[in-house]
Amino acid sequence: MIIEQISWREKSGWSELTESGIKFKANLVLAFGGRNALESKKHFDEIKSFYPNSNILICSTAGEIIGSEVLDDSIIVTAIYFERTELQVFSTDIASLNMSYESGKNLAGLFPKERLSHIFVISDGQLVNGSELVRGMSDALPPDVSMTGGLAGDGARFQKTLVGLNDYPSEGKIAAVGFYGSNLKIGYGSIGGWDSFGPERLITRSENNILYELDGQSALGLYKNYLGELAEGLPGNALLFPLSIKVPDSIEPVVRTILSIDEANQSMTFAGDIPRGALARLMKANFDRLIEGASLAAVNSSLVNEGNSPDIAILISCIGRKIVLGQRIEEEVEGVREVLGNKTILLGFYSYGEISPFSRSGKCQLHNQTMTITTITEGKEQ
Repeated sequence: MIIEQISWREKSGWSELTESGIKFKANLVLAFGGRNALESKKHFDEIKSFYPNSNILICSTAGEIIGSEVLDDSIIVTAIYFERTELQVFSTDIASLNMSYESGKNLAGLFPKERLSHIFVISDGQLVNGSELVRGMSDALPPDVSMTGGLAGDGARFQKTLVGLNDYPSEGKIAAVGFYGSNLKIGYGSIGGWDSFGPERLITRSENNILYELDGQSALGLYKNYLGELAEGLPGNALLFPLSIKVPDSIEPVVRTILSIDEANQSMTFAGDIPRGALARLMKANFDRLIEGASLAAVNSSLVNEGNSPDIAILISCIGRKIVLGQRIEEEVEGVREVLGNKTILLGFYSYGEISPFSRSGKCQLHNQTMTITTITEGKEQ
């Protein structure tokens, strides 16, 4: 595997960060950028001119990660030449939340299954129910095929998100890369670091990713009572107080972030499913534990490499973590760097949802408010 990185910033334009001579050999380009920057079609055209023979997966973000830096409204581009791994890429369109399961199932069904080892998926961040997307893709994939990825972002605006595959990025797009062969080592880790508080409450009325009642009472009303004066800043302030959801028979609770509220129906819409009968608790930030969680995700993602540094690490962290950590945001990326070492190329973005199993033996799920890391190492020919 050979890797190089470039970046675009409004004041300085394009800068070559590392150069490896793979302009015409690169077979995968990952481009993450601010929504305003990506809406300019010239930037995709420029990326395509830099890497004319490569597949280009591009998405909007709530912040970009390159090396140990966290940027805003930039475009970071990582070009990769896989020497011993075959790639397949497919995309699909989605127009509404209720299409999420079928869209995921249909997308995963496009990939030939023989020798498929991993899928990396990027989805529109607002027109999709991430839980249903993951469930649909998982149902169409063999059980030994792992999957990671995330939902595109739009800063803290939540207006529209963009995804593109070998074309200009647009709304309502889901795109994925399939990796084939036995030469890749794929690792992953997903950790939060938030503290739960208050009593557990039973979800008594919900529909897919919409929550209506907890313990038979208005969920929105209860939530506002806990937030007090901060409730005036909803739904934005909801990023500071996500919900922990524990489904019966599950080992680990998942974290869910509120995307919007409906005063008329007294409901809250989340990025993923809120199943009836599950137990919910409010969560709040613990700065040190958030940063520690990022480091632990790095540890888990690197276990497959048996002490060696992975070639590349894709970091997908939640917009809520970025808002909470504020000026300390680079500390979570620096924590990942300390674990993985200086040889590993770091890239990534802040998202509206993260996709990964909790562990190597667990099923893939949508997460919110986590640092989720995918490590990729290309080994020798087998």
